[in-house]
Amino acid sequence: MIPINKPQMDEDEVQAVLNVMRKGPLTNALGAGPEVLKFEQNFADFVGSNHAVAVNTGTAALHAALMAVGIKRDDEVILPSFTFVATAESVVLAGGKPVFVDIDPQTYTLSIPAVKGAITKKTKAILPVDLYGFSADMKPLREIAVEHDLSLVEDAAQAHGATYNNSSVGAFSNVACWSLYASKNMMTGEGGVITTDDDQIDETLRMIRTHGEKAKYASLILGSNYRMSELQAAIGNVQLQKVSSFISKRRQNAIKLTKILKPSEKLVLPYETTDRLHSWYLYTVRIKDFSEGQRNNLIEELKKNGIGAEAYYVNPVHLMPFYRENFESTPLPETVNASKQVVSLPIHPGVSEEEINFIGETFLSLL
Repeated sequence: MIPINKPQMDEDEVQAVLNVMRKGPLTNALGAGPEVLKFEQNFADFVGSNHAVAVNTGTAALHAALMAVGIKRDDEVILPSFTFVATAESVVLAGGKPVFVDIDPQTYTLSIPAVKGAITKKTKAILPVDLYGFSADMKPLREIAVEHDLSLVEDAAQAHGATYNNSSVGAFSNVACWSLYASKNMMTGEGGVITTDDDQIDETLRMIRTHGEKAKYASLILGSNYRMSELQAAIGNVQLQKVSSFISKRRQNAIKLTKILKPSEKLVLPYETTDRLHSWYLYTVRIKDFSEGQRNNLIEELKKNGIGAEAYYVNPVHLMPFYRENFESTPLPETVNASKQVVSLPIHPGVSEEEINFIGETFLSLL
């Protein structure tokens, strides 16, 4: 089976972990061990931000970021429903109310008119998602946020290496949140990181990740245990040396697969522009005029042929039982339609050119 994604690692990561295990420390009470501090500086340099705060999951990054910008009970946060559940989950954990709006059908990211129409007196933040690794349209979102005095918290979990207006994603938001889960473009097994140019937000985040402390046993604010271990950071420091080559191989595979699939008039293919580069975390196509059942059957046939295709996301968050029962939502037709028709195909760096050809040709033969 060609998996949809696969961690890219070798002896370098193994040796980095062993070095930490042999020499220590394994962690730091304030989340600031030598490997973590090195990783934070390296990641900040990678995305061009003033600060990077390492945490133990991407969900922790989102929750801590929302806490740091001041989201509290009953504050409204505008976000897409077409995303992984952690985006909405973090809003609820912070005490806020998720306000789901529809997506742009071409990019699968927040619809700008939908965002404008959802703003109320209770709105405190906008939470765009760079879905599949393609940036949300951040310039108009930034303009809306400034006009209404809202925080802009970007879910960049899938967007390592993506750009917007020739800058790394995250550059147009107050805070950006990244996942380092094992399937991502770069990984630490589990992990996350938050980037910001705001000194006060950075200071607050560092307290939130370690029980609200600046010094041990002296909590100044509410926090949690969101520390990244030295083992995770050691892996991350090695991965940062390789991530550019990983992304380059993903792009090469995406270009090859697009060339194979482009002749089909049944498909809407992913794309990128010169000033809005894709991270190619997921290569997602949309099958025109397919029902949900037809799409699901196609995925099963692809798997029978050894291709680990998947559909992200088959259940929009606003339709999940917990969110449907606790938070009202307007109809989101573009979100629902996309959830029934999208298919993601493997293009990770471990996929060979021969396998890309096989994936493309097999996919076309099954349409």
